[in-house]
Amino acid sequence: MTRLDTLYRQTPSQTVGPYFAYGLYPEQYNFDLKSLFTASIADREAVGQHISIVGQVFDGEENVVGDAVIEMAQADSTGRYVSTLAEARQSGFRGFARVGTGTDPELRYVVDTVKPGSTGDESAPHIDVIVLMRGMLLHAYTRVYFDDEAQANARDPVLALVPEARRGTLIARREPGTSNTIYRFDVHLQGPKETVFFDL
Repeated sequence: MTRLDTLYRQTPSQTVGPYFAYGLYPEQYNFDLKSLFTASIADREAVGQHISIVGQVFDGEENVVGDAVIEMAQADSTGRYVSTLAEARQSGFRGFARVGTGTDPELRYVVDTVKPGSTGDESAPHIDVIVLMRGMLLHAYTRVYFDDEAQANARDPVLALVPEARRGTLIARREPGTSNTIYRFDVHLQGPKETVFFDL
């Protein structure tokens, strides 16, 4: 170890380390702290079609990642983004969720919400997603679209930028035979099934 190594240690900007666990989803790491956000975007009284988005995060070798954090942000069922805390409390729609895969026995994330409406400009209903995990110094951005919105997806300007062969990695598929409306959306960080990530 050189003198410089001794003087200049790693800082929060250089590693996700313990700051990741404490700051984003402490329950996942069994810390006695409460997360600032939950896995629910919308309460039961929120207007719209109530759905759940369920999935897993896979690494390049198709192993399930048990310490990833998923953040989701979306418009409400009418295509509007919540703009104030008072509006969120009144409507029961927060527009944002954070969940860790390590909180589920099957290492899944489960987000309860309402299906978003179109935000205009021919945009299909979608949810913006951020993926974070230990050892990943930069978070990854992607989107969730829905397989039962084929016509809207066909004219969506962002989805049109993605090569046709890879658009399927952004489509959540409705699970058949369930009493609740559940969509499956897995995130593949690398490999032949790699999810499309956006450079923002």
